[in-house]
Amino acid sequence: VGRSAPSSLTLSLSSSSSALLCFFFRSHCSERKRKSVEWKMAMGSLLSKKWLSFSLSSLLLLLLLVRVYAGVQTTDSSDVRTVEKVQLKSSENSKMAVSLEEVEEKLSKHAVDDPEEVVSMVAESIRNSTERRKLGYFSCGTGNPIDDCWRCDRNWQKNRKRLADCGIGFGRNAIGGRDGRYYVVTDSRDDDPVNPRPGTLRHAVIQEEPLWIVFKRDMVIQLKQELIMNSFKTIDARGYNVHIANGACITIQFVTNIIIHGLHIHDCKPTGNAMVRSSPTHFGWRTMADGDAVSIFGSSHIWIDHNSLSHCADGLVDAVMGSTAITISNNHFAHHNEVMLLGHSDSYTRDKQMQVTIAYNHFGEGLIQRMPRCRHGYFHVVNNDYTHWEMYAIGGSANPTINSQGNRYLAPTNPFAKEVTKRVDTAAGQWKGWNWRSEGDLMLNGAYFTPSGAGASASYARASSLGAKSSSMVGAITSGAGPLACRRSRMC
Repeated sequence: VGRSAPSSLTLSLSSSSSALLCFFFRSHCSERKRKSVEWKMAMGSLLSKKWLSFSLSSLLLLLLLVRVYAGVQTTDSSDVRTVEKVQLKSSENSKMAVSLEEVEEKLSKHAVDDPEEVVSMVAESIRNSTERRKLGYFSCGTGNPIDDCWRCDRNWQKNRKRLADCGIGFGRNAIGGRDGRYYVVTDSRDDDPVNPRPGTLRHAVIQEEPLWIVFKRDMVIQLKQELIMNSFKTIDARGYNVHIANGACITIQFVTNIIIHGLHIHDCKPTGNAMVRSSPTHFGWRTMADGDAVSIFGSSHIWIDHNSLSHCADGLVDAVMGSTAITISNNHFAHHNEVMLLGHSDSYTRDKQMQVTIAYNHFGEGLIQRMPRCRHGYFHVVNNDYTHWEMYAIGGSANPTINSQGNRYLAPTNPFAKEVTKRVDTAAGQWKGWNWRSEGDLMLNGAYFTPSGAGASASYARASSLGAKSSSMVGAITSGAGPLACRRSRMC
């Protein structure tokens, strides 16, 4: 561009000089010469304008080429990132599939192969202040961090999977079926436990893939045999009145990442001595089940939230055989004898790594004992409302660590049943060294907690899973315990 300018520029300057001479010294310029000079000036001006136009056009073309090149580069980068994301997702799905196949091929093996590793992972998650969970995003100030995380969203039904990011306590990493598709239960029948119909709850929970299971309408599901769940499943009954009742109930065995939310589970009965399907490719003989509402057996990363549990043949929630990383929250328990068993037996040392959070629950009318009854492991009992018990509230054996914080204990009128705690079948000389403490609990109607062991906070580090609220807030925090009356386009 720079080399094409001088000729036109010289012509323009020359013409200008001649024009000036003729302008000032008209007498020295003949008519012909003046016309010649005027023609040269006109041509010079025209060439200058053409040169300016050409320069501007060249500049615009250059800018356009730069813009197009940058866009191509951005598109290429975006395509690369998209390919990387697809490859990463494919890799994650492959890893998940391998894990599920291993569980299926070796049902006799433990789902918690390394309990110490699970403990370390949970502890790291609790310490990590930059974790993915933002519990206050939809906060409406109830003081219940789980509910404040999602209940204030009027569009909760469009954002159901947000629930998986709202967990607290030792089961906080349970994602259930968050990374899978939705499965809508349309059929309440349970005709064939070996060949369940598509659209039934049993057909949903046995699938290999992650699933977020919801319901089409109100239902009462009477299970013929145990509902055996596969890994990475969420049962989400929000928006409908769903009962599992008058038959078998839920078994979580040798699996991981389960969320159960919003169910009415009651009148569970012993079943068994029958063939039951546990996956699309496996069914087997089941011996007699005890009749628990929820039985957790050798499993990890389990979250039981906002359910109503009552009137069952054995326990309401039992977690045994090395199960760990469990949160039991926002549930309403009523009308039952042995409410909750955490630990298989005093001799089963694998339960020493068990960690369970019991938070924001209401232990209500008609309860007698085991809220919970613990063995070996680490148990954080925080901000629960105990309004009824007939024998005791919290019991244990085999040296469990029990951290009771910010609960409200209302003792019964029976003067011989006002103690919150019970060391089961253990002499005082043995349990004096067990770490049981009450911190910030509210004792009403003569209730009292018998502490033991070390008073130092360090002794309870592995039995601490979240910050306790003041016991004065327990009424508000637990006011929504049990299934919620959720309606579309309204806050729950």
